[in-house]
Amino acid sequence: MDLLLNVSGPHVQPQQMSNSSSISHFLLLALADTRQLQLLHFCLFLGICLAALLGNILIISAIACSHHLHSPMFFFLLNLALSNLGCICTTVPKAMHNSLWDTRDISYTGCAAQLFFFLFFISAELALLTIMCYDRYVSICKPLHYETLLGSRACAHMAAAAWASAFLNVLLHTANTFSLPLCHGNALDQFFCEIPQILKLSCSNSYTRERGLIAVSACLEFGCFVFIVFSYVQIFRAVLRIPSEQGRHKAFSTCLPHLAVLSLFVSTAAFAHLKPLSISSPSLDLAVSVLYSVVAPALNPLIYSLRNQELKAAVWTLMTRGLQKH
Repeated sequence: MDLLLNVSGPHVQPQQMSNSSSISHFLLLALADTRQLQLLHFCLFLGICLAALLGNILIISAIACSHHLHSPMFFFLLNLALSNLGCICTTVPKAMHNSLWDTRDISYTGCAAQLFFFLFFISAELALLTIMCYDRYVSICKPLHYETLLGSRACAHMAAAAWASAFLNVLLHTANTFSLPLCHGNALDQFFCEIPQILKLSCSNSYTRERGLIAVSACLEFGCFVFIVFSYVQIFRAVLRIPSEQGRHKAFSTCLPHLAVLSLFVSTAAFAHLKPLSISSPSLDLAVSVLYSVVAPALNPLIYSLRNQELKAAVWTLMTRGLQKH
């Protein structure tokens, strides 16, 4: 017989159930056991969230308001900033709410929505980083064909393809994941809803189809990774052939921010999902998930603005204008 859940408090024990129709809430991972640590986590998340919002909004505003930044590289950077904002706003507010109010619960529909939007923005971020790699490749290795290959219409089509492919990918995963019967309680070992944690709750013989979808997505992501590695091999070979030191420095200055953001995102996300079970622990899993889902989107604006003089100047101009108006 199905058992209804009572999740009114933060210390409710998850119960066994035979299908997902009896679940009204999920229990997220508690970030701390004491009230002082919960408030500390709230303050840390608040600081990271505000920094991410400020940094990404400044980048979006600077690119939108500065006509000299209306180029393919900055157009894709604007889209990347939008995906960063989405990642932060999907996971952090709920974690802050739970820490502040000493609770763990998230509604069934809220969990589905959180999973959908987080996976949507993460998938779009990977697609955009791959496109930005292509932009750097064409700019350095095929400069004479840059205007042809990366005209305004081509850039719009590539950005639309990135968002559309992310939407299709997440729609399939979310619909399939939440159609699975859940037999192992309602407690998730994560501070936000994600597919691997929900699969742990499903019946052992029910998630073959979802694993197939994950395998397909993994192959596509591996394809993006191979394309990025191949592109950067070609980029570095071309840069090292540039005769002037100033030319090499300028080429590296446009590539290194993208490479740093890409490395941070791919390394933390890959480690979070591919690390061996022998080194897995709740504290390590939490730390790594915070790195790729919260810290990376917050650091991206800083990495780009520190290395790109044009963007730094545009952000500074935007800030000084805002201060002068007040």
